[in-house]
Amino acid sequence: MPRKWLTAVLAALAAIPLLVVGPAAAAASTVTVYYKPPSAWSRVNIHYAPTGGSWTTVPGMPMSAASCAGWYRKDIDLGAATGMQTTFNNGSGTWDNNSGRNYSVGAGVVTITGGVVTSADPCSVTTPPAGDNTATVFYPSRWATVYLHYAPDGEAWTTVPGVAMNENACTGWAKKTVELGAATSLQATFNNGSGTWDNNNGANYRLSAGTSTVKDGVVTADATDPCSAVPADTTAPSTPGALTASVDHVTVTLGWTASTDDRGVTGYQITRSGGSGGTVVLTSGYNTYIDGSLAAKTTYTYAVRAVDAAGNQSAVSQSKSVTTGDAPPQAAGGAMLGGDPRKESIYFVLTARFYDGDTSNDRGGSQDIASGNAANHDPMFRGDFKGLVDKLDYIKGLGFSAIWITPVVLNRSDYDYHGYHGWDFFRVDPRLESPGSTYQDLIDKAHAKGLKIYQDVVYNHSSRWGANGLFVPKVWGAKDGQWDGLYSTKVDGQRYDPLTEFHGTDPALTAQQNALAQGRPYNGDLWSTTEPAGNTCRSWGTPTGQYSAQGYAIHNCQWPSPTSGMFPSTLYHQCWIGNWEGEDSRSCWLHEDLADFNTENPVVQKYLIDAYNKYIDMGVDGFRVDTAVHIPRVTWNRRFLPAIQQHLTQKYGAAKAQDFYVFGEVGAFVNDKWNRGSVNHSAQFFTWKERREYAADDVTAALEQYNYEEQLGTGQQPTSTNAFLNGNLYHAPDRSQFSGMNIIDMRMHMNFSDAPNAFHNGKDSDDSVNDATYNAVYVDSHDYGPNKSSTRYSGGTDAWAENMSLMWTFRGIPTLYYGSEIEFQAGRQIDCGPTCPLATTGRAYYGDKVEGSVTASDYGVVSSASGTVATTLTQPLVKHVQRLNQIRRAVPALQMGQYSTDGVSGDMAYKRRYTSGATDSFALVTVSSSATFSGIPNGTYTDAVTGDVRTVTNGTLTASVSAKGDLRVYVLALPGNPAPGKVGTDGPYLR
Repeated sequence: MPRKWLTAVLAALAAIPLLVVGPAAAAASTVTVYYKPPSAWSRVNIHYAPTGGSWTTVPGMPMSAASCAGWYRKDIDLGAATGMQTTFNNGSGTWDNNSGRNYSVGAGVVTITGGVVTSADPCSVTTPPAGDNTATVFYPSRWATVYLHYAPDGEAWTTVPGVAMNENACTGWAKKTVELGAATSLQATFNNGSGTWDNNNGANYRLSAGTSTVKDGVVTADATDPCSAVPADTTAPSTPGALTASVDHVTVTLGWTASTDDRGVTGYQITRSGGSGGTVVLTSGYNTYIDGSLAAKTTYTYAVRAVDAAGNQSAVSQSKSVTTGDAPPQAAGGAMLGGDPRKESIYFVLTARFYDGDTSNDRGGSQDIASGNAANHDPMFRGDFKGLVDKLDYIKGLGFSAIWITPVVLNRSDYDYHGYHGWDFFRVDPRLESPGSTYQDLIDKAHAKGLKIYQDVVYNHSSRWGANGLFVPKVWGAKDGQWDGLYSTKVDGQRYDPLTEFHGTDPALTAQQNALAQGRPYNGDLWSTTEPAGNTCRSWGTPTGQYSAQGYAIHNCQWPSPTSGMFPSTLYHQCWIGNWEGEDSRSCWLHEDLADFNTENPVVQKYLIDAYNKYIDMGVDGFRVDTAVHIPRVTWNRRFLPAIQQHLTQKYGAAKAQDFYVFGEVGAFVNDKWNRGSVNHSAQFFTWKERREYAADDVTAALEQYNYEEQLGTGQQPTSTNAFLNGNLYHAPDRSQFSGMNIIDMRMHMNFSDAPNAFHNGKDSDDSVNDATYNAVYVDSHDYGPNKSSTRYSGGTDAWAENMSLMWTFRGIPTLYYGSEIEFQAGRQIDCGPTCPLATTGRAYYGDKVEGSVTASDYGVVSSASGTVATTLTQPLVKHVQRLNQIRRAVPALQMGQYSTDGVSGDMAYKRRYTSGATDSFALVTVSSSATFSGIPNGTYTDAVTGDVRTVTNGTLTASVSAKGDLRVYVLALPGNPAPGKVGTDGPYLR
């Protein structure tokens, strides 16, 4: 997801706070804060802001040592406020700000340590009241040592971290019995003694005397000891009820009432009879099932049983018989090419910045002058589909077989050339189309050349102006002598068209207002001076008391905002993200011009599903999913991903539907395996199905899923061997728990400062991905370079060659950002919004480099070229990527194979194999340095780079490489699968 920018005017306005009118003065209140730092600080400062008031000057006020060791205290006068936000620091740059969220506290006594807020004086010494009540607490043994930090009602909290839960329990459980005296309940939290806490998301746990279990955020009072002998489960689930079956051509969609069970239903068995296949047993984890690719005009009968973990089966449901209809007609548009997506390599383009095939649809927009683009004669909307069509042979000549293009839907923003400000999801942006070069034409012409189209799609948000057909906010506006240039006059029946812009001079406007109006399309349907019927925005049109940089008075409801009441909560979320690794990152706005959909609402879901089904019908070959991490996985798994598969199955049948490539952007911009320890914000998490049932309501389910997985933590996530060989043997991958979403390999991307670093980090994550052979792998993109760099990769030509050699031979699908084949804009800032010309950034116009004609006779083979593009095609990395594509296409193991480093020496060296049907491909690869492969099958190996032939009789082969970026790919000749021999001709790196 690229950074989305407002205009300079709107950015300035967004930074100006609204005028807040406070309530009448209230009685003064105070708070006494006790704080214990995470380590020994020489001094402790408290930096705070009473509710509605200003923050203290950094670093804040010094705290005094309290009467008990390690604690500090400060008494604060809150005035009329009833609470405050606070952070702590040591005066030397070390801060505790509750992981970016700050601490919110009320009046009275507050105790803060280890990220936990409680309300008791830690230094008080109390004598437990008479009594002998006890509480026995069981908690999952998720850490090496589990600590119980607790406070009986009316008593002080234990000293952090609490008491170790080290009583003898049983596998999977920690146990502790504590004295309550006369108290009958307690507050409790749990931690590992090293700063990792479970405090029930800040609410603490309320436990009663007696035996309690705390698991997955659920407290069970008067619980049975989980370590006592568990009686055998002999109770079967209840019978599924109300079985329904609906038919759409040759697809049957089943639904039934969920079963219940004393220990939980784990799934369902669906028995289908009828047709030439006879009786078939199908399975589902949910109380729905889509049965696709059935025979036309055939009667099928279905019945369902529920199953529990012990294997008990319910009675069979009532049966339901249905008759399929005719096979579905070919949808209007086209058909995807099909085939395993791992066979492809991907070229990623910002369509509007690649090649300008039609100058008549160029548009600079309202920021053309302010950004400096006008002075460069470089409108932001410059490239188009005609330009892509004109240069398909350039892309194929590089050897690529798939093109990832930025979003195509109609955008509405002031700087939206990248496509991520969708406004009408059912319309293609006319700034990209031309007669004879519509989006459908691009898809069809790319397919005719054997090139797939992967469309970037956005489910998380619309533009700040809403989504046409779902909800478009009406804003306050007035032609009042100040804002005249911002607003078009309302014209009945006219609609937004970005190709129709205001240019010239309006004599009724001042020079400044005319400048504001330049390049602005019609927007008369967005604003109103009179408050519209049904308005929910608060304080409509009243002045805020603030002024723009031009001195114009700012009014409430003038700009869309999540917290203004301008968007209905049923369709849009109403908050800003406060913690990028917190639950709110999935349910709040990213930025002020990205209105965050309430994706848990069925109305929103239908809008997006229907919109993107349109593009499936046009024949696109896959979706790159923008901002996937900002939608709960359970929503993807229950709603959007099944909808994609259902529509594909109806169009193509179940087998070909699997060829559609979905790969998500999960922005985990860190170098570790799990994104700051949060499973819900880690890329690999999204490749898995859910492991349990959640509430039927999607909002509730999202919270349940978040808490369940976050509390299980990283150590209890599923693992996979799908990417790994068993010795030298390929094994059938288990994709039964695959969610339907593959991922961009963020771990490798973030570590591509050098190829060995990316290689070793990538390997480290592969066991937690459902199948890492489907990862999209790139060095840099339209967002970031490696290590979250804001500039395009500038490691040098040799380093680029080495990166490419690794990407094209290691597991995953190699992806190259446009221009990287000539180190285009290396070291330049990738994105600066409208504050600098695009020509100076990593999103510069590429067309000048590909002017002229080019014809590709095959992937990676150019038969003729003239003009500037001919010069571009002589560049060393171009030659390198052409040959890499040729070699990869000739060796199935490099495309779809599993890998192993067992018995392999060398820094970047590995074995790969792919076996399916008559295909058996085995290859030994080493990049940039020599390697020895031991314990390999004997036989004849031929290097695809040099043509060198080796006969192995002792299970060992040594491959010699001494140049950065060079590699060896020794392919074993197998029955029916001869090695391809030397592939391509020597180049600057492969020789």
